[in-house]
Amino acid sequence: MSATGPARRVAIVAARHREAVALVAAEGAGAEIGVLCVEEDGKDGRAALDRALADAERRGCRVVGSPRTVGTQDGGDALLRELRALDPQRVRLADPDPVHVSYDKERDVPVHDEPAENSAAALAGLAAAREHQLESGAPVFVDCHRAGADGQPGTAPQPRYPHPAHWLTEGFDGRLSAFLPSAAGVVRWTQREPGGAAWQGPELLPGPRLMPGLRVVRDAHGFPHLFALRRTPLKGGGEDVAVVRATQYRTGHPLTPWHSLGSPNPGHQHRSREVGFPAAAFDGAGGLFVFVRNFGHSVSYRHQGADGVWTPWQHLSGVRVADELVAVTTAGGGVELFARARDSAAVLRWYRSGPDGAWTEDRSVPLSPRPGSLAAGPEPGTLLLRDARTNEPCVWWPGATGPVPLGGADDGAGPVTGVRGVEADGWSYSLLVRSGPAGACAVGVHAEGRADAGVWWNALPVDSAVMPAVVRDRAGAVTLATLVAGSQLRLSHRESPTDGFDFDRWYTA
Repeated sequence: MSATGPARRVAIVAARHREAVALVAAEGAGAEIGVLCVEEDGKDGRAALDRALADAERRGCRVVGSPRTVGTQDGGDALLRELRALDPQRVRLADPDPVHVSYDKERDVPVHDEPAENSAAALAGLAAAREHQLESGAPVFVDCHRAGADGQPGTAPQPRYPHPAHWLTEGFDGRLSAFLPSAAGVVRWTQREPGGAAWQGPELLPGPRLMPGLRVVRDAHGFPHLFALRRTPLKGGGEDVAVVRATQYRTGHPLTPWHSLGSPNPGHQHRSREVGFPAAAFDGAGGLFVFVRNFGHSVSYRHQGADGVWTPWQHLSGVRVADELVAVTTAGGGVELFARARDSAAVLRWYRSGPDGAWTEDRSVPLSPRPGSLAAGPEPGTLLLRDARTNEPCVWWPGATGPVPLGGADDGAGPVTGVRGVEADGWSYSLLVRSGPAGACAVGVHAEGRADAGVWWNALPVDSAVMPAVVRDRAGAVTLATLVAGSQLRLSHRESPTDGFDFDRWYTA
């Protein structure tokens, strides 16, 4: 038991015992772990998994039974039965669409450095998790892991889909919505009244065959736009993965239908599967930019003008990038793109000299981020990251000679996000939020525009199964949100809109 409720139940689905080892190692303390393998493994593979499970117990996990081997010859029925018995809140899988390391031109197929069984087991596990969620009515959250950071062999497993960052957002009418990706689609919680403590949800929003990732971007009018990846079968065999977008125009009401933006490599049963996860930002004129990493490990983008007209996919040449893109809007209303390099520890930046200017690649960004830690900062044009060497959260903006350390170099993981314009004692502050050790939630504050003057961090008495989120509404009130064991949304409001940075007691939506 944790201080916030029952232990989280995690099901790990892998092709064989040896492939489950890295997924077990990625689980933090306090979890109840059940392992399901699609195929039987040899003695060495079983022994490696036994050691990994013993290590997990030593760091505070509880192993539920022995690893079970379930085939998929029955269409996944046995796997679904095992998930029903485990009833997990979270499922860990391998990458369903692994990145190629080379290409066989004669056969017109990509070459991967991991067995195809891993992808097949991940897709089978995702299908079973979807069915279990639809049957039970309770959210099932899915983590898909790459074997390591793109282009950096030997590194720890990384998420195939980025941690949802700004998943708590204010709508046009002042009410808050929380959006999170699940096995069966996006789930939403909705605040009943602006500033109130009554919520409804979670409700499953229609969106079949969405992959378990989500990007939420709010436009200047207050409408949240949701971006995801959707998998559809191809007539000639294989599957196509495309970028899709939906918008919430009325808080608590249905989204628009999911509109496909396609992909830079459409219709190819192998190439289209590797499209990166979309990053998006609105410019000052109301135009929307959507960026993805393409099959060739470079960047492609589409632009929708304020008149609603989309450009086709266009290519940004330059250094090869990993599947970790962040789009930011500058103080002048322009959009810039940051990407972690694939073959080095660097960060690349693209910017334009004007609304219609050509894109320029900047290779001089003085950053070495920890994989999976890039995020847009709360102040326009800024980038947040964790330093690759120290793990310390840092902020950087174009023109800065180096990253500005923010403190908090603990064993926390994942990005840091925040909001600006938090008023206290007549001054304006930026409020940051991050995951700390073992999933704990930590809040930091610094004078707006003066991160170099120091950040005051405060650990809060709540853990989060996802990256915590924060929003400042139009009335100036600040709300924190976490997801605790049992897939419950927990929230806390800043006690005073103008004085101090203390938060009220946490409550469950």
